[in-house]
Amino acid sequence: MSTHRKARRQSVAPISTPKSLFRRVERTLGVIQQAEDLLGTICNVAQYMVSNFRAELGISGGRVYRLDEDAYELVQVFGSASDLPLGTRVPRDYVGIQDTLDSGLVVMERRAPILDAELENRLGTGERFAAIAVAEGDYIISFDVSPRLGSVEDLQSSLNIVRLAIHQKLQQQRFAGILEDARRIQSSILPKRSPRYGSFDIAGDSRPAEVVGGDFYDYIPITPEMFDLAIADASGHGLPAALQVRDVYMGLRMGLTRDFKVSRTVERLNSIINRSKLTSKFVSVFLGELESSGNLIYVNAGHVYPFILHADRSIEYLREGGMVLGPSPDARYLRGFAHLEPGSLLVLYTDGITECRHHRTDQEFELSRLQSLVRRYAHRPAAEIVSIVFEAVSRFSGSPIPEDDQTLVIVRRPALTPSSG
Repeated sequence: MSTHRKARRQSVAPISTPKSLFRRVERTLGVIQQAEDLLGTICNVAQYMVSNFRAELGISGGRVYRLDEDAYELVQVFGSASDLPLGTRVPRDYVGIQDTLDSGLVVMERRAPILDAELENRLGTGERFAAIAVAEGDYIISFDVSPRLGSVEDLQSSLNIVRLAIHQKLQQQRFAGILEDARRIQSSILPKRSPRYGSFDIAGDSRPAEVVGGDFYDYIPITPEMFDLAIADASGHGLPAALQVRDVYMGLRMGLTRDFKVSRTVERLNSIINRSKLTSKFVSVFLGELESSGNLIYVNAGHVYPFILHADRSIEYLREGGMVLGPSPDARYLRGFAHLEPGSLLVLYTDGITECRHHRTDQEFELSRLQSLVRRYAHRPAAEIVSIVFEAVSRFSGSPIPEDDQTLVIVRRPALTPSSG
């Protein structure tokens, strides 16, 4: 008796619990992450489901259809699904297609009254089938399902997980595309090389914390004897800040080419940022107009104070202006005046440099350390000073990738030589 019972117990197949089933579905999500394109992702998933979920869900075969104008075209067949010729088309307005698009997922019997028996016979549909619409209806995956294996509830839950995971994969791919477009835009608006104006030696660099950043700098030609230089820092970093920086670039270029003065240009730019629907609505900007004589007219809109290291080693901060751009549509900005005599340097930077933290002590890099470096290497070319500062900041933080966007611009007016008077 006991032997007979034991034999009976051994002959019973292991029961798949919901927990173990969904763990196996999680492995399917891993397949989704490994595919390089959307169709590859969908075909990988269909093949994996057919190969691994027959016992639990009753899935025995599958087909992938792709939307092509007014019909769905068969592009792949898996498992025991009938060997239907690729390219077979199902009208887009077919009721089975419409139900799948409307709900995202259907489980139906082949003999359902609403279905076209002749069409289903030609398609080789199984006794029961499940279909999911993915990629906003561009693709439909149809599975042949045994009605004697698994439960409809488990089938629906599992396929819903897969459908949502494919949707997430698609969103990631689209976001990656948007991010790459933003990276190209940002690369196009940052200066490719340092300009030459009179005797000035100019250099700058910007290092984002992510693929794209919220820092920006620019050199804008006005006349052969005068140019504008700008530096900006949008709140946050990443894509929203990068898109806001694009608006700063366009606003500055449009304002200055219309012969607006620096204060008027900044006020117009403030109005643009205030009306923006982007989440990053606070931007600090320093805009200066530098003449070949060394005279500088500037506006500081809430930016960390640029400074001039004068020939006598004293430091002058450029404070005049007003609040950051964005919060108030009616903000007004005052002009400031300064002069770069021979032997002096103008230093523009963002707080990603001065607020960079030490990798062990958590101490900030601070403005004093930046000024010390500029003083020590003031006799070097501007490009070398920029490189020296960034190398020092990287060593300080212990990483070449900053936690916040970092930008530095050096404008150096070399000292007069005896032959030059």
